[in-house]
Amino acid sequence: MPYLKLTTNVEIPEQQSPKLLGELSKLMAKETGKPERYVLVECVENKAMLFAGSDAPLAYLECKSIGLSPGQAKSISAAVNSLLASSLNIQGDRIYIEFSNCPSEFWGWNGSTFG
Repeated sequence: MPYLKLTTNVEIPEQQSPKLLGELSKLMAKETGKPERYVLVECVENKAMLFAGSDAPLAYLECKSIGLSPGQAKSISAAVNSLLASSLNIQGDRIYIEFSNCPSEFWGWNGSTFG
């Protein structure tokens, strides 16, 4: 169950939001090798945020998945960086991503867990 939460101080136009969510969902499925039907993506936009003392466009992401490897984390970081630079004009040095490899027995779905 890959989960990606994007929090940003950028206001995302209403017509752009579904496209961005779809791109992030496909990105997570591809990079984790998990079916997209298990991918959950959330976007919180237009938040009051500062990074390095500046409110210039920035993003903080939480990325969690069962079996997430260090190699996948690096690949996801590069792909997310590229996507946010092109879609929201957020520079790579203004993006933080927190990665978590969650044990399958601690990830619930459909009334049970994956482990």
